[in-house]
Amino acid sequence: MTNRRNFMAQVVAAGTVLLESGNLYAQSDAAESAWARIQRTKTLRIGAVAGAAPYYQKDIATGEWQGFMIDFAKSLSSSLGVKLDITETTWGNSVLDLQSNKIDVFFGLNPTPARALVVDFSDPLFNNAFVVVARKGFQPKTWAELNDPKVRIAVDMGSSHDQVVTKLCPNAQISRLEKSADATLAVQMGRADAQVLVTVLALTAISKNPTIGQVVVPMPVESTTTTLGFRKEADKTWINYVNKWIAQTRAEGKIKPVVLANLQKLSGVKPEQVPAELPF
Repeated sequence: MTNRRNFMAQVVAAGTVLLESGNLYAQSDAAESAWARIQRTKTLRIGAVAGAAPYYQKDIATGEWQGFMIDFAKSLSSSLGVKLDITETTWGNSVLDLQSNKIDVFFGLNPTPARALVVDFSDPLFNNAFVVVARKGFQPKTWAELNDPKVRIAVDMGSSHDQVVTKLCPNAQISRLEKSADATLAVQMGRADAQVLVTVLALTAISKNPTIGQVVVPMPVESTTTTLGFRKEADKTWINYVNKWIAQTRAEGKIKPVVLANLQKLSGVKPEQVPAELPF
């Protein structure tokens, strides 16, 4: 079994090879790299979003953070042998926090072409399938059934949900609303037949309010990757280390149990309620 000292030595060696290969930036960073700062301060800084269970959740009374992204961050900090420092942020501000060097990494930043211009991304932590929160009596079996002028689909504007609906259901009546909660309300009030969400959010929504309808998995399964975001820098030792940690965590089968445990604890979703065909 690889211990922490050997694991870190392998990562540092790999990062050194990358830096000496000449394939990185022609100029070196003037600022201290994230890896160097973490090693110097013995602290890993992450961003967390309040009220985003089961990804993140902050106890208002105690200030304690929970959620599967927090659990993954604790695992990463433990592998580094450093303490974890959590800064509250928002999904929208997380990229700015990375760019301004307020945090070293952000868990749960989905890669998009626009984001890739300003931040770097890790290998996938896990896959999060797109599903449908459908009104009662509406059970589409395929994306083709949803791609119908008679079908009304609600999504939160500019999100990954919006992107997949635009790609797969261009013929449907698409309502692009400001927030995910607004789209959920549209289904609940009968103004939409379905809302497209990633699995974790859909299961949480139905658990909180079963009267909305049910979760349907349209075929074929469409997935998005859940990754970690980093500040762009020439020294790739930090991102290389995290990718090694992700590979080891996935190989040891530790991703799914953490996600399912937090779904049950924070969202009331039991493991048997998670559709078997979904690729966690």
